[in-house]
Amino acid sequence: MISVIIPVYNEERNIKPLLKEVRQVMEGENYQFEIIIVDDGSNDGTLEELRREAAQFSALKVLGFSRNFGQTSAFAAGISVSKGGIIVTIDGDLENDAHDIPRLVALLEKGYDLVSGWRKNRWKGRFLTRKVPSIVANSLISKISGVPLHDYGCMLNAYRREVIEGVILYGEMHRFIPAYVKKNGARIAEIEVNHRERIHGKSKYGLSRIFRVLLDLLFIKFFMTYMNRPIHFFGGIGFVSLALGFVVGLASIFLKFFADINLVRTPLPVLSALFLIVGVQLVVMGVLAEMIMRVYYESQQKTPYRIKERINF
Repeated sequence: MISVIIPVYNEERNIKPLLKEVRQVMEGENYQFEIIIVDDGSNDGTLEELRREAAQFSALKVLGFSRNFGQTSAFAAGISVSKGGIIVTIDGDLENDAHDIPRLVALLEKGYDLVSGWRKNRWKGRFLTRKVPSIVANSLISKISGVPLHDYGCMLNAYRREVIEGVILYGEMHRFIPAYVKKNGARIAEIEVNHRERIHGKSKYGLSRIFRVLLDLLFIKFFMTYMNRPIHFFGGIGFVSLALGFVVGLASIFLKFFADINLVRTPLPVLSALFLIVGVQLVVMGVLAEMIMRVYYESQQKTPYRIKERINF
C-alpha cells in the first residue's frame, strides 16, 4: 500500500481539485493506496470541505488539529496513522504535480530508500530575489548535512516506511529527513519534478522561517555528528576553554612579575577565571549529556545502529 500524506492549512478551494488529481493518478496506476490529509488548524472552510469529501471517498482519511501546529507536526501525525509500506508526501496547494508520484515510486522499487523531488524550474523571473537565496540555502544545508540535494524545501518525496518510521520530527525538521535517514545508511535519489504556480490561496512561507530553519540545521549537525558521543562536543570545547584560562592566567602572572603590571590593572585574571569556570561547566555538561544519552537508549531499548538485513534468523 502507498500512503499519500498531505498537510493543508487554509486550502479550502484547493481540496477538491487536489483530491481529484491524486485519486486519478493513484487509480490510474492501479496502486493500493490511502490518502491522509492533515488539517493544520485551518480557520476557513477547509475541514468542512474535507468532511464532505471523506463521506464520499472511503480511502480518504482526515486528521484535524485543534490549532496550527506547523507542517512538521502535520507530517509526523500523518505518518503515525499511515498503513502503507511506501509513504509519499505532497503539498496541499497544487504546486506539486501528483503525476510525478509514479516516477518517485518507480525509483523506490529500484532499491532506493528515499526519493526527493527537485523543482528545478521554480522561481522563473525572480532570479536574484528568490532563486539565488534558494541556491545558497540548499548548498549550505547540503554542506552541513552531508546530503547533496538541490531542493530541501520540496515536499514531494517518497520514502520506504522502515527508514522514516522511527524518525521523530520537531520544529521545521521535516525538510531534514534526508539527513536523518542518510545517517542510518539509507540510499537517497533525487529527480526533477514539475512545479506549478499557486492558483488559489496564498503562500504560508515567509522569511521568518529562515531563522528557525538555521537553528534546526545547527541541531541536525550536532545530532548527526555527536548524538552518540556528546562528551566529545562539550568536553572538546571545555578543554579549549580550560586551556585558554590557564594561558590567560599565566599571562597575567607574567605581567605581574616581569612587567610590573598589577593584577587589578588588567582584565586578564577575570578572563582567566571566566574561561576556567566555563571549561569546567562544559566538561560536566558533557558528562551529563553522556548519561542522558545512555538513559535514552537503554530505557527505550533503542540501539545506536540500524540492521539492514537479516539472513537465517
